[in-house]
Amino acid sequence: MAEQWIQTISQKALLALLYEVSASPKPGLVDRFNQGAHKDMDFFTFMASSAALSNYFNDCVAEGVEYSGKNPKELFNALRSHGMKAEKAMFEATNNVNTHKGLIFSLGIICAAASCCMMESESKYVDTETICTKVSEMTQGLCLRELTLLKKTVNLTYGEKLYVNYGLKGIRGEVENGFPTVRKYSLPVLKKLKGLNNISINNIYVQTLLHLMAVNEDTNIVARHNLETLERVHLYAQEVLDAGGMLTQEGVQMIGKLDKEFTRRNISPGGSADLLAVTIMLDLLS
Repeated sequence: MAEQWIQTISQKALLALLYEVSASPKPGLVDRFNQGAHKDMDFFTFMASSAALSNYFNDCVAEGVEYSGKNPKELFNALRSHGMKAEKAMFEATNNVNTHKGLIFSLGIICAAASCCMMESESKYVDTETICTKVSEMTQGLCLRELTLLKKTVNLTYGEKLYVNYGLKGIRGEVENGFPTVRKYSLPVLKKLKGLNNISINNIYVQTLLHLMAVNEDTNIVARHNLETLERVHLYAQEVLDAGGMLTQEGVQMIGKLDKEFTRRNISPGGSADLLAVTIMLDLLS
C-alpha cells in the first residue's frame, strides 16, 4: 500500500509543476504563450526542469514514510540532502537557470508531510489542514533560525536581504505557518471555480493566480523592484478580478495588457506562481 501512495503523491507534485507553467496567459510569467519577464528561460526550460525533479519527489515521499510517527523536525532535516541534490539536477537540466528552487523546497516538504500523514492515519485520504499542520510542525523555528537570528552581513541570499530590508519572510514564512495564503485565499477559490460549469482547467488556474497576486507578499516582485511595485501589482490584479478575470472578455483583454506591461517593466510575480503550484498540489491531494 505504501508503494502506491509514494507513486501517487510524487506524480501529483510533478503534475503541479506542469499545470502551473502550462496555465496561460500569466502576467509577467513563463507560460505556453511567451517568456514573460524572463529572458533566460521559456516553457521548455520548465519542462526540462520538471522532468529532472521526478526522482526527488519520490525520495521526499519515501522519507515521509520512513519518519512516520517520529519527530517531524527530524523528517525536515532528512529532506535537506535530497533538496541539495534536486537543485543540482535542476541546474544541470536548465543550464544553470533557477526555474524551481522555491518549489523544490515547498513541494518536497508537502510530499514528505502527505506521505507521513497517510502512514500515521493509515489512510490515503488526508485533508489539507492535517497536511499543512504537519508541514508547520516540520519547519517550526525555521524563520527564527534562518532569518531573525541571522548573523552574517555579507553574501546574503535574496530571501535574507528581503527580510533584513523589509521584514518579509517569503516562502519560509508561508511554509512555517502551513501555507496560510493558500489555505485562506487560493485553495477556496480554486475549489469554488471547479464547482462551476464550463470553465476550463486552464482558466481556473489563471483565475486562481490572480487571486494570489492580489494578496501575496510576493518577494520576487520586491527583489526585482520594491514594496511600492508590489502594492501596485496587488491593485492591478484586483482590478482585473473586478472585471471578471478569465471569466469575462473584458477581464481576458486586461490580462493580455497586463502581461505586456509586466514583461516591459520586468515584473514577475514568481512567488505567486509558486503558491499556485502549491495550491494545485494540495487540491490534487484532496
